[in-house]
Amino acid sequence: MDLKETDILGTDIKRHWYYVSKARAMAHLLGEIVPTGILDVGAGSGFFSRCLLARTTAKEAWCVDISYKADSEGSETGKPIHFRRSVESVAADLLLFMDVLEHVEDEVALLKDYVAKAPTGSHFLVTVPAFNFLWSGHDVFLEHKRRYTLRQLEEVLRNAGLQVNRGAYYFGMVFPIAAAIRLVQGSQGDGKSAKSQLTRHHPIINALLLLLCTIELPFMNLNRTAGLTVFCLAEKP
Repeated sequence: MDLKETDILGTDIKRHWYYVSKARAMAHLLGEIVPTGILDVGAGSGFFSRCLLARTTAKEAWCVDISYKADSEGSETGKPIHFRRSVESVAADLLLFMDVLEHVEDEVALLKDYVAKAPTGSHFLVTVPAFNFLWSGHDVFLEHKRRYTLRQLEEVLRNAGLQVNRGAYYFGMVFPIAAAIRLVQGSQGDGKSAKSQLTRHHPIINALLLLLCTIELPFMNLNRTAGLTVFCLAEKP
């Protein structure tokens, strides 16, 4: 999760349709998996770790991000969150990579580093932006290197030594809207201008977009066709 987006939304992030829906999709993909400890790589504000700490029996979270100015401590519902610029060892049984891999030159090498540190049987939940044809100024603003198809992300995870358990696209119901907007912007030459597309919506618009994503959620695991985000759940064998 990019701190640039946290700066834009502030406390509204807890109500924004995109982040609320993404947190629900994360929980949906995890299914009956309940972590004891969480390592959130590229965590930013720790939004997704906080969601899991608040809604599950997970005991603590480690949030790692090179953009932190210094190591610090926090909490969520009385559970500790450790914010670190780096970690040497991993005791967590769930590792989150929420919109991280698209930022690095060698995503396989990054994953391999954490696979080597993680305990056998630990789970990796990974999300990335979908489809290069959706490239826009938002990607430039967030300093992305690439976007992915589901098959490409699954291949990256396997090359890093992980076993892919399940994967799917999400935000499929809003996909046609976003695709149309980005294709129009690209045809007008706006696809290379660094500009965030994340905004605070009117409450009615926010509620409608959230409703669309809520309707889609029960069928998420069946969607291997199209969406704005790729989700994968993998495991260290």
